[in-house]
Amino acid sequence: MLMPKRVKHRKQFRGNMAGKALRGNRVTYGEYGLVSQDPAWINARQIESARVAMTRYVRRGGQVWIKIFPDKPVTQRPAGIRMGKGKGTPEYWVAVVKPGRVLFEIAGVPEDVAREALRLAMHKLPVRCKIVSKADLDAQLDAQEA
Repeated sequence: MLMPKRVKHRKQFRGNMAGKALRGNRVTYGEYGLVSQDPAWINARQIESARVAMTRYVRRGGQVWIKIFPDKPVTQRPAGIRMGKGKGTPEYWVAVVKPGRVLFEIAGVPEDVAREALRLAMHKLPVRCKIVSKADLDAQLDAQEA
């Protein structure tokens, strides 16, 4: 599973997920991408599950890029422990995703295969997503900037 090799601080604040994604909102490597429509935390297990679903469907053809990385630690206290006594220990890692963020990209396979692979990955994630092609998304983002 994905997680950082080492971090500067073991525990982090929860933060907020307001606004749209300003970075990582374009399809850069592949031909088709999966774009988030909601803000959410996506944990390392969900990312891996989506990756496996995509690579199994394309039968190791084409190439898949994961554009998000779980670098935020989430802490939990054990069940049945009384209030107080500080913050819990880091239990798992999440990637903070804002609306408009490209989560996965795929290339080297026909369009129908790519769309179906991304659709299968979409069902593994806790956010609403849409499947986009590189040309369509670039045109849409350029129109918003103008």
